[in-house]
Amino acid sequence: MASLNHVLCLGVCISAWLISTADMNTVPTAENIRWVSLDFKTILMWTVKEPDHKFTVLYSVDDGDWQESHDCIQVSELECDLTHDLQPFDRLYSADIQTDTTDEDYTADEPPHAVSPHFNPYKESNISAVKFTVRSVDKTRVIVNITDPLTSIHVGQRQLSIRDIFAHDLQYKVIYRKSESTGKKEITSNSSVAEVPNLDEGQRYCFMVAAFIPSRPQNTKWGAWSEESCTHGDPDLSLGAWVGAIFVFLTVLIIIITVTVLCCRRRRERNTGFQTYQSSTPI
Repeated sequence: MASLNHVLCLGVCISAWLISTADMNTVPTAENIRWVSLDFKTILMWTVKEPDHKFTVLYSVDDGDWQESHDCIQVSELECDLTHDLQPFDRLYSADIQTDTTDEDYTADEPPHAVSPHFNPYKESNISAVKFTVRSVDKTRVIVNITDPLTSIHVGQRQLSIRDIFAHDLQYKVIYRKSESTGKKEITSNSSVAEVPNLDEGQRYCFMVAAFIPSRPQNTKWGAWSEESCTHGDPDLSLGAWVGAIFVFLTVLIIIITVTVLCCRRRRERNTGFQTYQSSTPI
């Protein structure tokens, strides 16, 4: 019985040693890998169960050979800026996140690693909200001047806009409505200048604008919508405004005339009564 207990105790000790040895040789791999991209600034992000490690990121183009990202060698952060590696833009990229280890007891043929989903910057990078101004051409037309958002890409000293990258693929959607109405209309412009015709004279209109790339997948066709901007309306009054103004003027005029007539009548009656009183008083 004693020998059996010794065997069981030895077995437990060996199992504990094996588990602890396995834990020492276990290096965590990256999880929840995702691409975060806005205006072609693209960050690869991930999580790890044991964050106290360093990572090296490689990338490939169209499932070709792996290349090291020079900005992401033995980084301790759980992210990597691949903006300048993902060019040309309209290609399919993937990343391989390797967990660096210096453990001499680690005997695997290759370091632990995890591969990201594919990513195409041209088709998937989000586009930020645009800025624009509205200028009246005449009483029924306005021009919407749109500023192309800048990207994080530089060529020499010049910072590229989304127009430089998308070229003729880039359009803009303009939606507009009367300020007192919820009904909306829209137009599409192939350039950064959009003309909105057939507006009602004298009305105040509100506008919103978003980048639109028809060649993209459905969920990334649209950039973010701008803030709403409204016109001040035509300073010349519309027919309805003129009718309202005339009605108010006539109402005020009638009130003034009526009050004046009543005051004159009362004064005249008072004067007449005073004169009658004086004539009836004995001298």
